[in-house]
Amino acid sequence: MYRAPVAEIAFTLKHVIGLSPAIEAGHLGELSGDLLDAILEEAGRFASDEIAPLNKIGDQRASTYDDGGVTLPEGWAKTYSAWCEAGWNALSGPEEFGGQDLPVSLAVAAFDIWNSACAAFALGPTLTVGAVEALKLHATEEIKKRYLAKLVSGEWTGTMNLTEPQAGSDLGALRCRAERRDDGTYRLFGQKIFITYGEHDMAGNIVHTVLARLPDAPAGTKGISLFLVPKYLVNEDGSLGARNDVFCAGIEHKLGINASPTCTMLYGDGHYGDEPGAVGYLIGEENRGLACMFTMMNNARLMVGIQGVGVAERALQEAAAYALERRQGKAPHAPKDGEMSPIVEHPDIRRTLLAMRGLTQASRAICYACAHAIDLAEAGAPGPETNGDGRRFWNERASLLTPIAKAFSTDCGVDVASMGIQVYGGMGYIEETGAAQHLRDARIFPIYEGTNGIQAIDLLTRKLPQSDGACVRAYLEELAAIAEAARASNRDEMGKIGERVAASIAHCRAASEYLLEEMAEGRMEGALCGATPYLRLFGLTAGGAYLAQGAISSDPTESEADRLRIATARSFCERLCPQTEALLAEIKEGGQSVLQVPAETLASFQ
Repeated sequence: MYRAPVAEIAFTLKHVIGLSPAIEAGHLGELSGDLLDAILEEAGRFASDEIAPLNKIGDQRASTYDDGGVTLPEGWAKTYSAWCEAGWNALSGPEEFGGQDLPVSLAVAAFDIWNSACAAFALGPTLTVGAVEALKLHATEEIKKRYLAKLVSGEWTGTMNLTEPQAGSDLGALRCRAERRDDGTYRLFGQKIFITYGEHDMAGNIVHTVLARLPDAPAGTKGISLFLVPKYLVNEDGSLGARNDVFCAGIEHKLGINASPTCTMLYGDGHYGDEPGAVGYLIGEENRGLACMFTMMNNARLMVGIQGVGVAERALQEAAAYALERRQGKAPHAPKDGEMSPIVEHPDIRRTLLAMRGLTQASRAICYACAHAIDLAEAGAPGPETNGDGRRFWNERASLLTPIAKAFSTDCGVDVASMGIQVYGGMGYIEETGAAQHLRDARIFPIYEGTNGIQAIDLLTRKLPQSDGACVRAYLEELAAIAEAARASNRDEMGKIGERVAASIAHCRAASEYLLEEMAEGRMEGALCGATPYLRLFGLTAGGAYLAQGAISSDPTESEADRLRIATARSFCERLCPQTEALLAEIKEGGQSVLQVPAETLASFQ
């Protein structure tokens, strides 16, 4: 049975990534520590009682398709209705449209809980939150008035339509076209694939955000516009009108997240309407749609990162419970004439569980830190080295952490789910235990919203060079202060946490400067070979520092939770952080071994 780790989530928010001082400084509106605790407690209760029971049902009884319609598994629509009535969909929505306007960091923490309970369920609201953010920042007042309140409440859901069969992640190759109409609307024609919750039966309307190209648009990504295309047209009084020419042509049969419908959508195919074309409304400016869509994409990338955390948490909980119950063999110090030992007493199982816990909590802290930076940018909080407007500082910090939150956390989600199966042994490979579902569900997270290879390239080519590298340098200085505090604590139970984190920071700093120089000197191919190991190095470094901060803030005499937190940090820093030295060597020395092999040779089967 899933139980939300509410105390650990609250601790991470308050004492690891800095919510408590931000609350005291007045940067987070009306949020207080008590309100934070109350919201998380209720979110945990709702997740355990209402959402978690859907997880196995949704895996075994996938969404079904019939002539353009999609039916979700039993209980989905009822639970979603209860979710909306409880106000969860409106948690971070704008107050003027019925939202609660709470910090992004709190919403991310809540989605951590929802994804642990059932990732396939949480996917739908994740896309709606992204659509709300895009419309809030880029839509006309008329569109906001007509659509935002229903999206904020969850009465209507939102989607993100980017991918086309021939384009994949290359948005410059999009062919979906839009034609202008005299009344200021547009007509869209084309096909989109892999559209999460593109069609379903749990909301009255579905609001699609769609990338398309106008006839006179420039080639490539500079010629892309963003449009709002509703499933049902909306009348001036807010009531639903005629069915728009948007049609779901089918849903995918997937490895995991089976209950979440992944749809192929046809626009302007003539299924509905009096004239060809799906009616669309421009969001932002013509040919500048990618900038608007990136609002959704960056939001989605952070939310995908938290999906990795959520599934990792569920896999960890179940593996730990099984390890306490399952008896097999004799642990090293068990009496020879006694019963078999619980497998949790075997050193290798303890090592595995500590690695699972460390990766889960490190990923959680990175995602929360990214969300916190978004909140501080929104509040205009001062940066650490300025008494003025810190909006740029925090925006750059959020931009830096976004690809790490997405890629490192989703990689960890897969790793932790796989380790969970290993703890179960042969029983983990049997579907009835549920361990295999977590690995199947988690495997999509490193792929969608920009594969993790693309995230690594983004970190290298766009985020590392921010302010000529000053953004990364400032961040590493902050992490170095944590390492020094851990080293200076002189507490026996801390072991070598400070030394190991300091060493990883040195490796991350050396890798950053090396890659900046490589790019400045025009050696881009070699730098790109180091992108993925650089992101992994960065994630281990940041994760180790955040776990160190948690250990510093914990008192082993207070509670078992504090002792476990310190032990987890020590295990992570002493066992996983040393990997950064090898990653640095790979970044500096491994590129040539990749580039010396011709591409056609790698594709050969001879």
